[in-house]
Amino acid sequence: MGNPSYVHGASDKLLIGQTIGRFFDEACARHAERDALVVRHQDVRLSYVALKHKVDALACGLMRLGLEPGERVGIWSQNNAEWALTQFATAKAGLVLVNINPAYRRAELEYALNKVGCRALVLSPSFKTSDYLEMIGDLAPELGHCEPGLLRSHALPALEFVIRMGAGRTPGMLNLDDLLAAPTRDELTALALRGEKLQFDDPINIQFTSGTTGHPKGATLSHHNILNNGYFVGEAIRLVPGDRLCIPVPLYHCFGMVMGNLGCLTHGATMVYPAEAFDPLSVLEAVSDEKCTALYGVPTMFIAALDHPRFAGFDIASLRTGIMAGSPCPIEVMKRVIERMNMREVTIAYGMTETSPVSFQSGTDDPIDRRVSTVGRIQPHLEVKIVDNEGRIVPRGMPGELCTRGYSVMLGYWGDEARTKEAIDAAGWMHTGDLAVIDEAGYCNIVGRIKDMVIRGGENIYPREIEEFLYSHPGILDVQVVGVPDEKYGEELCAWIIPREEGALTEADVRAFCQGQIAHYKIPRHIRFVDSFPMTVTGKIQKFMIREKMKQELGLQESRTA
Repeated sequence: MGNPSYVHGASDKLLIGQTIGRFFDEACARHAERDALVVRHQDVRLSYVALKHKVDALACGLMRLGLEPGERVGIWSQNNAEWALTQFATAKAGLVLVNINPAYRRAELEYALNKVGCRALVLSPSFKTSDYLEMIGDLAPELGHCEPGLLRSHALPALEFVIRMGAGRTPGMLNLDDLLAAPTRDELTALALRGEKLQFDDPINIQFTSGTTGHPKGATLSHHNILNNGYFVGEAIRLVPGDRLCIPVPLYHCFGMVMGNLGCLTHGATMVYPAEAFDPLSVLEAVSDEKCTALYGVPTMFIAALDHPRFAGFDIASLRTGIMAGSPCPIEVMKRVIERMNMREVTIAYGMTETSPVSFQSGTDDPIDRRVSTVGRIQPHLEVKIVDNEGRIVPRGMPGELCTRGYSVMLGYWGDEARTKEAIDAAGWMHTGDLAVIDEAGYCNIVGRIKDMVIRGGENIYPREIEEFLYSHPGILDVQVVGVPDEKYGEELCAWIIPREEGALTEADVRAFCQGQIAHYKIPRHIRFVDSFPMTVTGKIQKFMIREKMKQELGLQESRTA
């Protein structure tokens, strides 16, 4: 065999051997008067020292409720100051923050809270078309007549504390602002003592990733996992104290809370939230008004900003660097971002939630052709190998499954030892399911997916989860879900359905069944009623045939990507 497809990130930069809480305290002391957090839609501006005061107050408030290290606290909210405060406060108190997708609806929320046994839930009252207070009230009607903090719910047996954001009052719920009351000296001492006992390998965050068997899996990450990944991602884009990073990506993703918030914390940079959710005008205004030097986004976000009718009217010359990730990057978009947005040091990053997330990232000084045709080279202190179907390393230039090992690999899937063992082998390698090629210079190119995952606008969707949900409709006999190319989102979902009675079901019926039960981005865009699926002689359904037939019917082409 020639040069094997194995790379490791040798580095003279040391891993951080601290908990997030300990590092947070030291960073706030180092950068005390620098801007730490700017939340434009809430008119919030906090220096690092002011951020520390609020985070300590909230950490003490959570401890006042009796929450113990290792217990789970869910957060269900759009981007806001409270999200950042909760992220850092739970870390300081040794509580495991459970990220709940703002697009989740009742069924998904119930599953997530019960899967990991959340004892507390911090939630926003509402976001877009989602009324969070109404949904949690439907799941736990006992809230209407219980004392705040004394919930005993039949559907959510582990949940005791529902903590709402905002000034309004809701029966059975605590208010986050009340937990931000000034702590006593004894409470601050107790927080410091708790911090001394925490270890950097302790679990600190659970993020749900869609599962091939229908239900999302809770990827469990430690202080060590995400603090270091945030640091090395920031190093790759050359963040320095005083940089200002515009973060329009959702905080419930690693992109926002790890690459964004922790990337800023580890470099003394400023977290700038332009709006509660992505809006191209808000991004342009934030970059211009705040003199942002860095910007994050998935390709569709950059396209929306570039194509905004008022784009030319904004002074965004302060921009220098950033990251485009989350889905394949169209070559022309990358070139426009470099030329028209002044982001000459923009990088591409690749990874997955289970690896904290980034494994590969391009360098700010990589040639443009490398930055638009690969996902860069291995991150420091990580290893990657490309293997064939039998687990043997293939030569450079040959495709195979990408496996990664190192500080970034998750602790496991919460409460699911079997699926953890399927993902992480005995030697500590995380099997990603992605097909990749590593060239002689060590650059990686993602060439496909072993699993049939669909990436829609940066959201990873596993068709099996949607299929299992649709199977529960009494009028559906069988269903297959695939991804088809889409110019705006990269891919869209398509469902082929065999109804129990011909003509008894309409597309509108299917969409209405999904509405309010699964996230909007999981509702199939294209729905077709059929009497059979294409199959092999052995009875295996040929999803690629469904995909090809839909491409022909809709006149779709694969999007050209890097």
